[in-house]
Amino acid sequence: MEGVRPGGGPPAGGPGSGSGSGSFPSLFPPGLHGIYGECRRLYPDQPNPLQVTAILKYWLGGPDPLDYVSMYRNLGNPALNVPEHWHYVSFGLSDLYGDNRVHEFTGTDGPSGFGFELTFRLKRETGESAPPTWPAELMQGLARYVFQSENTFCSGDHVSWHNPLDNSESRIQHMLLTEDPQMQPVQTPFGVVTFLQIVGVCTEELHAAQQWNGQGILELLRTVPVAGGPWLITDMRRGETIFEIDPQLQERVDKGIETDGSNLSGVSAKCAWDDLSRPPEDEEDSRSICIGTQPRRLSGKDTEQIRETLRRGLEINSKPVLPPINAQRQNGLNHDRAPSRKDSLESESSAAIIPHELIRTRQLESVHLKFNQESGALIPLCLRGRLLHGRHFTYKSITGDTAITFVSTGVEGAFATEEHPYAAHGPWLQILLTEEFVEKMLEDLEDLNSPEEFKLPKEYSWPEKKLKVSILPDAVFDNPLH
Repeated sequence: MEGVRPGGGPPAGGPGSGSGSGSFPSLFPPGLHGIYGECRRLYPDQPNPLQVTAILKYWLGGPDPLDYVSMYRNLGNPALNVPEHWHYVSFGLSDLYGDNRVHEFTGTDGPSGFGFELTFRLKRETGESAPPTWPAELMQGLARYVFQSENTFCSGDHVSWHNPLDNSESRIQHMLLTEDPQMQPVQTPFGVVTFLQIVGVCTEELHAAQQWNGQGILELLRTVPVAGGPWLITDMRRGETIFEIDPQLQERVDKGIETDGSNLSGVSAKCAWDDLSRPPEDEEDSRSICIGTQPRRLSGKDTEQIRETLRRGLEINSKPVLPPINAQRQNGLNHDRAPSRKDSLESESSAAIIPHELIRTRQLESVHLKFNQESGALIPLCLRGRLLHGRHFTYKSITGDTAITFVSTGVEGAFATEEHPYAAHGPWLQILLTEEFVEKMLEDLEDLNSPEEFKLPKEYSWPEKKLKVSILPDAVFDNPLH
């Protein structure tokens, strides 16, 4: 439950505390100093903005991870054709307190908490005297996802929301993330905080970001004033996509896909796989997962490697490499990406039940892949946008530790090879596909591009390759005995 606090008279220690001179009382949480100072830099005339406040704080058992969401009135910039809008800033994804009540304190040099806060810019409607509060709940929803999954966001990421962001009839039903155009990274006593802005987009724009890349679509949105403009302001009343506003933009996307491929390296999905080379009753060595009554889970090293395959902005100009299965961490951090205490896909549920060294890599003769419709619709993207460009693509199950990574022959470090194209390490399956077979699959899977004509269940089979793919209803994946 949240409450809206009008400006003037914040709760003790809240972000609105402090005098007009910029001084802070002793109860002011130290992690807020830098964040609130950055807000004051932008809005010196709004020292006590309207706030949505978590009534019961997350660290006291409340459901909302964000302590506060501040809402500012931004006058825009007429010279840049930036309209007046409401600017929302979250407090809570970074470490506000430094006493381990929410985030583990890891020092001042790395990220504070998850390393970022969310912002959102909503076009102000004519005559609107106060900011709508629904964006605060949207930000709380994204924050709950981050806290529960420990998957962090990066600029260029997309979020498939499948619902109007304000629960209206709007076409703005998904989100992209980018750096806030005005807010600069700040150093706090508990680490560095950056600001990631939520940008509302239409379904067609989300699909273009998946097929190509989020940064490319964000750049196109910046060129269309009514679709965001230079500061990427969300207008929930926008009724046309950028491709309807300017059809030439679709040509730029198509050319970008052809030239660059997709930099979407993986997704969290509803997926599963079966080893058809072994009888179903051979549970110890099948994907299934059971040794006695304990579930087989991904080891910490496997989880780290899968996390690496889901990095954003992958090897566009360099040879793609999957880290070796025995890759070690350096100083507790991934060695080829920005340091982060909580990296994607790492959680307690991924801790190894079976010691990593006891799970051998197995070569499989025949496999059956299972996806829900939304995940299956991304297979053409995986094949055309990733594998044909010499890259890899990972599906990580949202209902368990299962993972499926498709790799091309140009990817180094994979344990699937041309001689043994199907290989499993515990519940992680890798599938190596040659360019010739990818082209064949794209022909056979063409109807995945027309979901409106799709009837479930749907099965595709390539007997000569001993590969079967099924597209199944969501309910199948909600049943742990699928």
